[in-house]
Amino acid sequence: MDSEALKKYSALHTKPAGLTLQYGTAGFRTKAEQLDHVVFRMGILAILRSKAVTATIGIMVTASHNPEEDNGIKLVDPLGEMLHPSWEEYATQLANAEEQELQKVITEICQKAAVNLHKDALVFIGRDTRPSSEKLSQSVIDGIQVLSGQYHDYGLVTTPQLHYMVCCQNTQGQYGKATLEGYYEKLSKAFMELIKQSHCSGESQRHLKIDCANGIGALKLSEMKPYFPQEVLIHIYNDGTKEKLNHLCGADFVKVHQKPPGGLDMKPNERCCSFDGDADRIVYYYKDTAGRFHLIDGDKIATLISIFLKELLAKVKQNFKMAVVQTAYANGNSTRYLQETVKVPVHCVKTGVKHLHHKAQEFDVGVYFEANGHGTVLFSKAAETKIRQLVKEEKDDEKREAAKMLENMIDLINQTVGDAVSDMLVIEAILALKGMTVQQWDALYTDLPNRLLKVQVADRRVIDTTDAERRALTPPGLQEKIDALVKKYKLSRAFVRPSGTEDVVRIYAEADTQENADALAHEVSLAVFHLAGGQGAPPQP
Repeated sequence: MDSEALKKYSALHTKPAGLTLQYGTAGFRTKAEQLDHVVFRMGILAILRSKAVTATIGIMVTASHNPEEDNGIKLVDPLGEMLHPSWEEYATQLANAEEQELQKVITEICQKAAVNLHKDALVFIGRDTRPSSEKLSQSVIDGIQVLSGQYHDYGLVTTPQLHYMVCCQNTQGQYGKATLEGYYEKLSKAFMELIKQSHCSGESQRHLKIDCANGIGALKLSEMKPYFPQEVLIHIYNDGTKEKLNHLCGADFVKVHQKPPGGLDMKPNERCCSFDGDADRIVYYYKDTAGRFHLIDGDKIATLISIFLKELLAKVKQNFKMAVVQTAYANGNSTRYLQETVKVPVHCVKTGVKHLHHKAQEFDVGVYFEANGHGTVLFSKAAETKIRQLVKEEKDDEKREAAKMLENMIDLINQTVGDAVSDMLVIEAILALKGMTVQQWDALYTDLPNRLLKVQVADRRVIDTTDAERRALTPPGLQEKIDALVKKYKLSRAFVRPSGTEDVVRIYAEADTQENADALAHEVSLAVFHLAGGQGAPPQP
């Protein structure tokens, strides 16, 4: 390692005194002006990771649904998955090292992770549309050059597109071509093949209004438009030309505030959806004739996809194991509907995409979505091989047709990560194939009224949970108190969990009426305040 180059470049990207950051599920995220040294050092780390695993690694500069003045950076592992947990620790160490310790920390990482510095390394870089992203990308490149690594800068891309490129590159093109054109062609071809199999061509079915959160999604969707067939009429709103990224719009805003985004006029019963800032989440919604707003979140998206896939799997008559993976935040009625009506196994895991993804890999077909609209479907290698074989060799027409649909679904779904563009096309294809309206989809089941609250505490670590975060182990007496409160209400449940990022405890409650859900959430928040070291004034109803 060239210590002179490290010194020279490091002096251009100094670390602010006293700043410490933690690499979490979303990588590093904070105010953009505090990130320069971090992204420079992540350029170095990506090269080390690439040398350690002898594969291409991705770096994405984005802060997703955060305000425009924030930014962030995350690394993408060889198959498009999130960075390995042991390397999350290295990332945190490297980001927080003092200037004079940098070389020592890099050497330690090389020893611990058995990095051979003489190996070749390649990093793919992508960024979102934030004003700070281009300059931060340049700092990443400085880090890469310290270790004389190779890089390919894709410039402006959605987060899922970068995950896709990395996977294509490391599967030697088996997953697809590692270019934007490759991505657009693969998805649009699979989508067109699917809707070709649709027997009903309801014109109104194909109109869709999309709120792109004034982010990268608008840019990439516009590029993709020429690849779509004539009958798909997408109308892009909040395209970033006038307003600020994520301001009063985007999937997160719509989900949290349970209302339509600004900048989009909704007529009754029109199908609308929102992406988040880096286009890895999607939620749908509509207004009924009485003007009431209806949100269709990740739980309902998972339900629609599961119904469709289960019907196709039944037709191909293979013994494939299918399951849906949720977190404790999934609405109780979605879990009930999936288990009792769709009759598909449901598994609950800890909050965080990596836990969902990991569990979904255990099945031939694993569907996972967070309620916030981030999710995808994973197919096992064995299932994919068998389905592609049936398309070629199956004599029975019905079986072959079903296998063909499954094959197109496999190609349309971005299996590396939740992808708003891909998920939107999957949903649009299913609605067209089933001749379903957005209202019929919404009516599959009714969400139980729920409430999310948070309580400031002195130290969030006093709360320890078990059973996929559904039960509290500590502090003593808290779970017993929650159990007693839940007994007072019908169809109710509640859980508490420490935030991953700040000293607050998050509370979720649901019950038969909104009034009861609110009351239960409030009573649980008081219990947390008194038993877990609440700060400030006690929560008010």
